[in-house]
Amino acid sequence: MAGLIESVAALEAVIGRTPPAVNLKVIDHIDAGARRWLAASPLMFAGCDAEGGMAITLGGGTRGFAEAEENRLAVPLDNLDDPHIVRPGAGISSLFLVPGIGETLRINGRVADCAGGVLSVAVEECYAHCAKALIRSEFWKAEPPAARAADARAFVAATRFVALATADAAGNADLSPKGDPAGAMVRMDRDRLCFAERPGNRRADGFRNILTQPRIAAVLLVPGSSEVALVQGTASLTTDEAMLAGFAVQGKVPLLATYIEAPRIELRASPALERAQLWPAAEAPADIRPAKMFADHVRLNKAKGLGARVAAAFVSVPGFMQKGLDKDYKDNLY
Repeated sequence: MAGLIESVAALEAVIGRTPPAVNLKVIDHIDAGARRWLAASPLMFAGCDAEGGMAITLGGGTRGFAEAEENRLAVPLDNLDDPHIVRPGAGISSLFLVPGIGETLRINGRVADCAGGVLSVAVEECYAHCAKALIRSEFWKAEPPAARAADARAFVAATRFVALATADAAGNADLSPKGDPAGAMVRMDRDRLCFAERPGNRRADGFRNILTQPRIAAVLLVPGSSEVALVQGTASLTTDEAMLAGFAVQGKVPLLATYIEAPRIELRASPALERAQLWPAAEAPADIRPAKMFADHVRLNKAKGLGARVAAAFVSVPGFMQKGLDKDYKDNLY
């Protein structure tokens, strides 16, 4: 395929380098704001480094089914659709959603153990993720569908949200949310599954992981449905013009696309989604303010350089972070 990207240098020539300030929002523990988020969350996605590739599952239940201490995340195995994918020592990345809120919470680390029917994660990273994926997919505006998809291809065509799990060569896992209108999110081109890469948080961890360890797993979701498609395969990155043109939205063509040759696709119901009862969406909790969490995490970050001090000063200005998010969501969705 034309435009294949095979190095970090080639990737950065397309999307640019990750700005150092992006990593200032990442902390190495679960703070009070993140614990409030977990207490309000009925759904998680979890990607785990597994033997032979990546694996992914959903976890769900009543709000607060996942609990946390400062350096430990605890999830009952019974709340996971696929508890067998987690194994002690494996890298794991989780993404938590709160009804009515576009931003998501990412918690990364290593599986400490699964004793007593509880997945215990030693936390290494915690940070809030921007709302662009959920805004583009209109995730919370969905209503339960009238009928199930006829087959996997029909489900792919209707997909509006993807959770993509990757890992680097050392097994450090990452889980990225992606969202778009139906038809612009994921496409099947013969036996190839493709999706566009839109503006996001600019960490680009998933892209870098694919370059060093291309085995991926993903959950495809149609907001409003408790059915999901689980995808596994080997991914590649491309700037192929013909492929990118098919993903144009609002007259804007993406810079990059990911494709998986001959992926394994399993269409099934998700008990976790059924338990979470996401739709119709409830109102966002009044005590969870994503802009404040972004600002708090910048201040809690342990970086000591001049850039960190300047960033901490800026986010301490009342309303600064919220105004920045509002402008970004308005101007940079595509």
